[in-house]
Amino acid sequence: MRVDILDRLPVPYGLIRTGVAPDHQSIKGVYKRYEAVNLSDNVRFVGNVTVGEEVSIAELQDMYDAVVLATGAPNDAPLDIEGADLPGVIGSAAFVGWYNGHPDYARLNPPLFGPGAVVIGNGNVALDVARILSKGRDEFAGSDIVHHALDPLVSESGIKRVTLLGRRGPHQIAMTPKELGELAHLQRATPLVDAADLPDEAEDMMLEPGQRKSVAHLRAYAQGTETKDVVIEFDFFARPVAIEGKGHVERIIVERTQVDADGKATGTGETYAVPCSLIVSCIGYRTPPIEGVPYETGRGRFANSDGRILEGLYCVGWARRGPSGTIGTNRPDGFAVVDLIAEDIGSGAGKPGRPALDALLEARGSDIVTFRDWKKIEEAEQARARHDAPREKFVHVDDMIKARGEA
Repeated sequence: MRVDILDRLPVPYGLIRTGVAPDHQSIKGVYKRYEAVNLSDNVRFVGNVTVGEEVSIAELQDMYDAVVLATGAPNDAPLDIEGADLPGVIGSAAFVGWYNGHPDYARLNPPLFGPGAVVIGNGNVALDVARILSKGRDEFAGSDIVHHALDPLVSESGIKRVTLLGRRGPHQIAMTPKELGELAHLQRATPLVDAADLPDEAEDMMLEPGQRKSVAHLRAYAQGTETKDVVIEFDFFARPVAIEGKGHVERIIVERTQVDADGKATGTGETYAVPCSLIVSCIGYRTPPIEGVPYETGRGRFANSDGRILEGLYCVGWARRGPSGTIGTNRPDGFAVVDLIAEDIGSGAGKPGRPALDALLEARGSDIVTFRDWKKIEEAEQARARHDAPREKFVHVDDMIKARGEA
């Protein structure tokens, strides 16, 4: 069986390149597995092609025995409160894309004048954002954070307090121990937890082991007294209800909550304001709809049954289940959809596939980027890297295409 991987960008790897935190190079190392697949004889990378514009889903179905949507969930879930449209409110997909060099967000220019920033969410993405906002230049050594984000973050930022808002309590966080534990080793920032927000320690025994380790980190942060240049404050039982400011974010209004036995948070009516110039909303993601593909608007994903959308059309990962889990937890979807395809196709495979796609894209003037082309782009990125970085990414598609030709 031959497989073509279509990507809107001229570069592969998706969120491994533009979603995983730039200071988490060990996690990004999983790209080597994807590279091995792309270099195999029966797999081809077809970059710089937008499905839904240059080629439709219906056309792909006519050409291929199976079409698998592995688009993920790249769009931010909306922050549905008053004032969310004020300048200074940014979704995590946009903010993470900015410091990771995604072409869609290269010109974001987030307001970092401070002194306060608020991060809404209690998951690993919120931790990534808080950590990146709090690091000094030396702490980015070895990372592939892009130049246009590094200088503003370490030389121009006036942020002295990063507040993590979570509508529930420490026992309901979605932060993993490794990522939470990293905050203890930051050079210029101190994590702080209000001990009054922590439940009785005996209740920790009811948690899963990983969750229990995460809460242990929070307990340690509640005992700390050292303060550095930047404070990372965990504000639990806090639900944002409005954002205020004259033409720009100046404060976020927060309602105190209480959590019942089922883990549901309800407002108490008590409100207070948190001053800030920047708000990053890390409350989830949505898969963008594609014309001709059934879609569940309420869940922000493609409508499917165990990965099968329609005959010959499938989805995997976040496009199938919604935004939950990590690279590892999404891996089984790939195996499952292959079983579905094998079951559906049987011995009936026989559509033209690759030659038909090539003919269509050539007729439409598409400029395909192959994996061999990508390796030239990668070589150019490595050649232009800072002395302490593995690469300096091109953040504009035109520059990527140009680097391919020059190499």
